[in-house]
Amino acid sequence: MTTNARILTAASLPATLALAALTFFLAGCSGDIAPGDGPQGDGPPGYGAARKLRVVATTGMVADLVRNVAGDAVEVTQMMGAGVDPHLYKATRDDVQTILDADVVFYSGLLLEGKMADTFVKVGRSRPVYAVTELIDESKLLTPDGAEGHPDPHVWMDVATWAGGIEVIRIALAEQLPDQSEAFTKNATAYQAKLRELDAYARTAIATIPASARVLVTSHDAFNYFGRAYGLEVLGVQGLSTESEAGLQRVNELVALLTERNVAAVFVESSVSPKNIQALVDGAASRGHAVRIGGELFSDAMGPGGTTEGTYVGMIDHNVTTVVRALGGEADACGFTGTLTGCAE
Repeated sequence: MTTNARILTAASLPATLALAALTFFLAGCSGDIAPGDGPQGDGPPGYGAARKLRVVATTGMVADLVRNVAGDAVEVTQMMGAGVDPHLYKATRDDVQTILDADVVFYSGLLLEGKMADTFVKVGRSRPVYAVTELIDESKLLTPDGAEGHPDPHVWMDVATWAGGIEVIRIALAEQLPDQSEAFTKNATAYQAKLRELDAYARTAIATIPASARVLVTSHDAFNYFGRAYGLEVLGVQGLSTESEAGLQRVNELVALLTERNVAAVFVESSVSPKNIQALVDGAASRGHAVRIGGELFSDAMGPGGTTEGTYVGMIDHNVTTVVRALGGEADACGFTGTLTGCAE
C-alpha cells in the first residue's frame, strides 16, 4: 500500500501549492528513487539485511506510535520536534532528502501536514507512505462547520480513536520485516492496553470537574476530539488550522462567554503563540472578571524529548492533569504516569 484515499485528498489543495512542491523537488531533489532500495533490496552500498529499517515520521505523536510498535527493530527519524506547528511546517531540503532515503514514511494525515501533502504523494509512488489515520472509522471523525468537507485532523486528542493508528503501523512494518511480525503484534497489543488505561484515567479524572466548569478554552480548535471523548465543552480562538486568523469579533464573543459563565481559567498551547489567550484574559479583566491562564497544553506537538511529556502517553497525561486541576477537579500533580515534569517540586 503506497497511497490511499486520504493521501489523495492532496489533490484538493490549491494548484499553486502543488506547483510549489513540484518545483522544489525538481530544483533540489531530482527524485532518483529506485524501487527495491529497502533493507532487503538491491540498493546502494549500506543497504541490506544487516541494517535497521529506516522509518521517517512527521509529528511526535506519529513517531511515538511507531517506536512503541517497532521496538528496537526500526530506526525512527522524527521530522517535527517539540513546539513545532505541523499546520505551518514546510519541509526543508534536508527533510526531503531524509524522506527520500527512508524505507517507510508515516504521517498523521487528514491534511494536518497540509504544506507537505504533495511531498507525500510524490514519494508514495516509489516508497511505502502511510497515513496513520487511514484505518480509523470515518464515523468517528469530526467535521466542524466551515471545514469544507475536511475532517478535523487532531484525532490524537481522543486516545481510543488514535489507538486505531497502531494497526496501520503494525501491518506496514510486518510487510517490510515479516520475520519480526510476531514481535510487532506483541508490542502493539501491549501498547493498546496502555492506551486503554490512559483513556480510563482521562475519563475518571475529568469527571471530577464540576459540571458547570467543564469549559475548555484554548488557542485554536485542536481539542474537539478531546472534548467529545471526555465530556468537555471546547472553544478555540482560532479555527482548525493555526493559519486562520482570530478576528476581533471572535475574541469579543469569548470574552463575553468567559464573563457570563464565570469561567476561571483558559489555556495556552505549546506550539501556538499565547497572544490570543492573553487577549481573552485582558478582555475579561476589562469587564471585571478575573480569568487566569490555567497552564500550557500540548496540542499539535508533544513536549521535549527525554521528558514524560515528550511521549504520547505523557502528553495526554499532562493535558488531562493540567485541565482537571485548573478547572476545579481532582488529580494528582504527578498524573497517570506519576512522572509529570515538576510534579515533585
